[in-house]
Amino acid sequence: MSGAPAPDHYSYTHYEKASTAATFDDRRFGGPIGGIVAEEQARVLANFIGRIQDRRILDVGTGTGRAARQLAAGGAMVTAIDASDAMLAVARQKAASESLRVNFLRGDAHALDFRDRSFDVVVSLRVLMHTPQWQRCVAELCRVAERLVIVDYPSTAGFARLESLARRVLHRFGRAAEPYHVFSDREIAAAFAVGGFTVRSMHRQFVLPIALHKAIGSPRFTRAIESALDRAGLLRRFGSPVSIVAERCAYS
Repeated sequence: MSGAPAPDHYSYTHYEKASTAATFDDRRFGGPIGGIVAEEQARVLANFIGRIQDRRILDVGTGTGRAARQLAAGGAMVTAIDASDAMLAVARQKAASESLRVNFLRGDAHALDFRDRSFDVVVSLRVLMHTPQWQRCVAELCRVAERLVIVDYPSTAGFARLESLARRVLHRFGRAAEPYHVFSDREIAAAFAVGGFTVRSMHRQFVLPIALHKAIGSPRFTRAIESALDRAGLLRRFGSPVSIVAERCAYS
């Protein structure tokens, strides 16, 4: 693998800003559609993990700690890391306000400072799409997980591919845009196979872009149109983002 990621990569500089950390939850999970996204993420995470009580769980790229707090509320022993001190400050404040115990630490997904198989479950949401060296991150997630790894990613088969291309063009011309990666199911499965894991289950959320749903702002429309697209078989082919749970092969 190549050397350490450049510290001026946007995934470090953008998320280290206090203004980004302060508005992150509102931008991602605010409003009626953001609420749907948050509820679905929580439901899928709980279904993938199963029993949460007393599990040792690592949340990599925790951001403002939404997943970490959910897991801690379920009785897990949670460690959560992020490369951004600004994000961690918000996460610690939110956990304290909810009287939840989470061990928040500064760390990098490319080089996790934990022993092999230190955690029962490793979770990393909205991270791979932004990392400079995503395969290196997958290898690290697999290394420190005893049994399960849960990640999500935007799919090459969906509208996210077009948005990603547009953002790359804007970023090249100096615009403030996050030029994230999109992934095929095959390349994600291959990366986990290298780490000794196999994809056990997969969930796709939307066919239409989340940005479109947010622009319309109608939960009734979102649920109706996405249900219709699912019945037509389009969600299975084009749904994004994709959440997966991968299991260490020894447990298969």
